[in-house]
Amino acid sequence: MGVSPRQRDAALRESLLATAAQVLAEEGGPALSTRRLARELGVSTTAVYTYFGSVEQLRREVRLEGFRRLEETMDPPAEDPVAALAGAAAAFFRFGMAEPHLYRAMFVDRPLDEDRAGEACFLLLRKILDRAVGSGRFAGVPAEQTEMCAAQVWSTQHGLATMVLSGALPEAAGRAALADLLVRLAIGYGDAPDRAARSVTGALR
Repeated sequence: MGVSPRQRDAALRESLLATAAQVLAEEGGPALSTRRLARELGVSTTAVYTYFGSVEQLRREVRLEGFRRLEETMDPPAEDPVAALAGAAAAFFRFGMAEPHLYRAMFVDRPLDEDRAGEACFLLLRKILDRAVGSGRFAGVPAEQTEMCAAQVWSTQHGLATMVLSGALPEAAGRAALADLLVRLAIGYGDAPDRAARSVTGALR
């Protein structure tokens, strides 16, 4: 059975996004053009414009697609809110390791205008933190400070992923540091040390 036109269209769109992400990650926005994409993929510039009306739209779609995928991986079905937080942070880190070009494009390529591409991922962290506070696990965090705590978790997972991708830290060391810092954050937020360690360790297995 042959490949259907719809499957070919989807495959080409994915190839365009992947190639664009690699160019953005390695060379920056000015290096990306429809001619370059067409040349590297062996298609016409018209084919590129069929899926993305402009280079600006393509750059924006790379970010949006990346954050859509990231959000899907960051929503672990854990009843334990501390385990859920650790699972979300670990999923964030793993995404960066599995999709290095896309990850760099999402965070290194500056948006052309104000966008909110990563907002859903950040809100997911905040909702998990709200659960942890509401359950009594993070008794040291006032309800109005969960946004600040979400920023702390975000900077931890993103900082370690960036260090690994830049070659400043081996991946195994990054994973170990993430686990250790998540336990320390949970304890700092008011969780019992042994309970925090169990939740984080269980989530990261």
